[in-house]
Amino acid sequence: MTQTELARRAGISQSMVARIESGSVDPRVSTLSRIIAVLSQMEEPPYRARDVMHTPVYSVGPGDPISLAVEIMEEHDISQVPVIDAGVPVGCISESAIVSALEEGGLHASGSRPVREFMEPGFPTVPLEADVQDVVHLLRENHAALVVDGGHVAGVITKHDLIPLFP
Repeated sequence: MTQTELARRAGISQSMVARIESGSVDPRVSTLSRIIAVLSQMEEPPYRARDVMHTPVYSVGPGDPISLAVEIMEEHDISQVPVIDAGVPVGCISESAIVSALEEGGLHASGSRPVREFMEPGFPTVPLEADVQDVVHLLRENHAALVVDGGHVAGVITKHDLIPLFP
């Protein structure tokens, strides 16, 4: 914000703002209060989950074959997929789980086995209005967080989605 804009919004002259800024004048408390009120209104609101989530959320169901999870992961270049049953997250399937399936069942036999046999605990969920700082905390220990609205998955946030927030 320019000095002129601050002065206009605070109801003082631009020269007064310049003198306060240079330290050549000490403002009255009432003038300082108006300046602080204007500057406080400028603070950007915190980012919310809805601001950084992406859609669509690619997922599989617990009864789907692991081969479908592999197909989705390859097609969309992702390393894990939530497992969703009737709109509700119930787990996730990751590259590690797929490697375990391959190890246990062999290359050809494992592709038709259901996801439920190898799914891992699900991603944490957050509401649309969750503060991104809370999501950052969750992503320290998790690969992703699902954003829910009305009990159903509305979006997903990964660590990669937070990178653009850096100045």
